Amino acid sequence: QVQLVESGGGLVQAGDSLRLSCAASGRTFSNYAMGWFRQASGKEREFVAAISGSGFSTHYSDSVKGRFTISRDNAKNTVYLQMNSLKFEDTAVYYCAAGRYPSYSVTFSRESDFNSWGQGTQVTVSS
Repeated sequence: QVQLVESGGGLVQAGDSLRLSCAASGRTFSNYAMGWFRQASGKEREFVAAISGSGFSTHYSDSVKGRFTISRDNAKNTVYLQMNSLKFEDTAVYYCAAGRYPSYSVTFSRESDFNSWGQGTQVTVSS
């Protein structure tokens, strides 16, 4: 298991940008894919973005593609989610997740492929 701590959420206006960070500890960070999921009030948690252990492969949901960028700094054991052109519908609690299996070059998008989760950080976008 790995411990994950998210930060960077807040209240912004539509069109603004925000960067989320997730600090990891507890195992070799660069061996595992990382992901971001979100859960809006009254809805199920959904996949947002994922990045392979190497950082060379990324994958995004259609709803954020072109606006969000996932990246990682393996020297700092941290994964980021840069969110640009935020929309009201991006309002949600955002969760960082660590991959269940070692994955240097492959990303995942199913919740079952991740086995460690952060506590979540609230992102609220006002229209």
